[in-house]
Order: sequence, then structure tokens, then C-alpha cells
Amino acid sequence: MSEASAPHAAERRELTTVQRNAVAELLRVSPVADELGRRFARAGHELHLVGGSVRDALLSRLGDDLDFCTDAHPDQTLRIIKGWAESIWETGREFGTIGCQRDGLRLEITTFRAEAYDQVSRNPVVEYGTNLTDDLRRRDFTVNAMAVSLPEHRFTDPHGGLDDLAAKIIRTPGTPAESFGDDPLRMLRAARFAAQLCFAVHPDVRTAMTSMAADLDRITAERIRDEFTKLLCGTDPITGLRLLVDTGLADRFLPELTGLKLTIDEHAQHKDVYEHTLTVVSNAVSYETDGCDFVLRMAALMHDVGKPATKAVGADGRVSFHHHEVVGARLTKARLKAMRYPKDVTSQVTKLVGLHLRFYGYGRGEWTDSAVRRYVTDAGDLVDRLHKLTRSDCTTRNRRKAAQLAADYDALEERITRIAAEEDLARVRPDLDGNAIMELLGVPPGPLVGRAWQHLKELRLERGPLDRDEAEVELLRWAHDQGLR
Repeated sequence: MSEASAPHAAERRELTTVQRNAVAELLRVSPVADELGRRFARAGHELHLVGGSVRDALLSRLGDDLDFCTDAHPDQTLRIIKGWAESIWETGREFGTIGCQRDGLRLEITTFRAEAYDQVSRNPVVEYGTNLTDDLRRRDFTVNAMAVSLPEHRFTDPHGGLDDLAAKIIRTPGTPAESFGDDPLRMLRAARFAAQLCFAVHPDVRTAMTSMAADLDRITAERIRDEFTKLLCGTDPITGLRLLVDTGLADRFLPELTGLKLTIDEHAQHKDVYEHTLTVVSNAVSYETDGCDFVLRMAALMHDVGKPATKAVGADGRVSFHHHEVVGARLTKARLKAMRYPKDVTSQVTKLVGLHLRFYGYGRGEWTDSAVRRYVTDAGDLVDRLHKLTRSDCTTRNRRKAAQLAADYDALEERITRIAAEEDLARVRPDLDGNAIMELLGVPPGPLVGRAWQHLKELRLERGPLDRDEAEVELLRWAHDQGLR
């Protein structure tokens, strides 16, 4: 670490004392950890609170999940916790991890490891280690390479993690090349921690991320997806996203993001669509009310990815991106599928991208009530997210235009509220169900009933609710037009 980035010696001593006391206090109010440590000691084994648990304790943000490491192998760990733990799970056994629960805490106990890649496979090769020093050295970053022994409360920090925590910097225990060579996912994890903790990445780490970005191709899509999700849900996702683009990591699994950098927006402003996109993501975060909404953030990130492919320059020199929402939805679906996101997440994000421009046809309220119904019906249970995405997409620096767009959207939401109070917009259905259609037309179940149902739904969207008699008349009229009566 450079002299400029390190705390002064006196500050270091004071910080170390305060934060060591914080760890001791944490363990004092969490007797489960000491009790577990005594059980391991009686069995002749070491136990240490380690990694992210120590880091988060020092940052006063520790949750109910605690991570431990030990010289005991999984079978030995199982014998030690059997009868003490309220529940036990072995899903991480192949990686040397045994999980259990006690007094509302989730505990994961992992055998000392010497984990490395064989430089060919896409998954880590796990070998058990023999001591705490080697285990800490193989960890990703210095702020995650600290330990507190149990039940003695001895603090171990061989790589200066406490100083780096104070300096808010991400650095590797060994050389970055060695660390990333063992597990290339750590490059993505560095960007994730920058987003989660609001830390800076050490220049040497950043350089290695750039030169070794292609090594990320060795990692499975699922592992990349999980790290990226945590990054996007971080406190400062913009910093993490910039790191991905600037180091070339985004090119390996999310090239659409990098592709936005060279696309000037349709207003010919100085900013490019990439900068606009980052602003939209930041805006979307500000609209969240209950923690990270990944679907909303991802839709904000992907909403303009169709612009590069649809960019056109008119005779007057103005740039346009006609139908970029359609192309963007297609690209979004393909990318999320490649990243192995669940189908429901993929469909929701894709739908929001496809709908994000719909509001701009609203103008000064020219939409009919029918158009408003279709807007709500097409959005379905995503309508609240669509509201947030649409508002987030307004990044113009023209205050008058921004105010007008906000007023227009306020008016649309007010109309939605008014119509919803009169009709059940959340569940727009035909005024006759399938059974009534079959009875009235005298037909059995089949495609014909579906076509009639769809016709009545379209009529419902166009005209609003019909009473029973009106609905029956319209159905019979449709049947006559279809040559059915």
C-alpha cells in the first residue's frame, strides 16, 4: 500500500484498538460463537471466525450469518456439532463446508483450504489446508483475510486487512496475478465489493483485472451471474459497473453495456447513451423503498441496449433509434438467458425493456381511456416498476422539458388511479367467462372459446366494463360475423 493511502501510525493504533474491542463486544453478545469454539477446543481442534464475518463485524454491519474456519475435516465437524446444532446441512460438503443453525444464527464451518484452479477447468479444485496462515493467504482480499480465534478472541491479520479496511481499499493478500490466476471470479468480486462497500480498488489490482479479463471465460455462467447480481444490488452499483467496463470484464459476459459507450443519444447532447444508462440506474435505485429491486435495476441497465443496432442519422443530421425498445427486449432476453437467470426474472426484465418507451406516446393526455387500460394491462403486475423505470429514464438537463415530462407522467398516473377506482384494472377480464361463452354459443371447450374470450377482452379494454346483457349481445354479434350463427 502506498504511504499516502495508509493511515498514520497513531491513527492505526487507535483504530485497531477500537475495532478489536468491537469484535470482542460482538463475540460477547454472541455467546454461540464462543460456545462453539469451546466444543472444537475440547475435541482438539481450532476454530476461527473468519473472512466476511470479521470484516462486517469491524464495519458494524454483521448479520445473522457467521463464517468459521477450522482444521477439523467435515466428518469431524459433524461429530462436534451433532446434538448441539438445532439443524445441520451438508450442501457445501464437497467444498469442505458444514452448515448449521443455533439460536437464530446460521453458521458455516469450513475446513482450512488450499483452493486453486488447475488453469483449465471452470470450477475450483479444493484441497484441505493445515493451518490458518495458509487459509488466510488463499482468500480473495486482505479485508477478508482476518480472523478471530475462539474462544480466546485472538485477532489475526497477517496481510494488513485492518489498515486496508480503514483506508477503504481493495487489495489482494498475495500478488493480484496469483490471486486471480487461482480464481478469476475474484476480478468480478473486486468490482462487487467496490459497489457493496464503496471501497476503491488498489491500482495494482485494477491493472491485473484489465490484463487478465479474458480469464473470466473459465468461470461458469452461474457463478458470474451470482456475483454480478450482488454487484448490481450494491450500495453504489455505478462504481462497480464502471469498473467492469473500464477493465474489459463486461466484454466477457455483458458486452451490450460496453457497446453503449459509442452511441450518442438522439438529442446530440455531450453525454453518450452509456452515461445516460448509468444515470437511469442511479435514478432507479432512488425509487426503491424496500431494499434492492434487482428486476428494476436490471431493466434500467438494459433499457437502451437496442440503440447501437437501431442507430440512424437523418437528412437533418439528427440521430434516431427507432424501435430500439423492441430490439433491446430481444437482446435482453438472450443475454439474461445466457447468464442463466431464472425464467421469471428474464421475462420481467425483458417486458420492462420492451415497454419503457410506451409512455412517450402519451403526449399531453391524448390517450383515450382505452389506451390507458391497455398500458396497465400490458404491464400487468409490473406496472409499478414501469412507473419507476419511466421516471428514471428522464435524464434531460433541460429543466422545462424535465418538468413537463414529470407533469405528464403525474397526469397519467392520476388517470390510472381514477380508472382503477371505477374498474378493476388489475384484473381486466372479459365480461363473460369461458363457461358462459360455451353455454351461449352452444360449443364445447376448444380454440373457438379462446377466440371468443379474446374478442370480449379486447372489447373490455376498448369500452370498459359491460353489463351482462351488453356482453351477450356483443358475443352473439361476433359469432354472427364469424359465420357461426
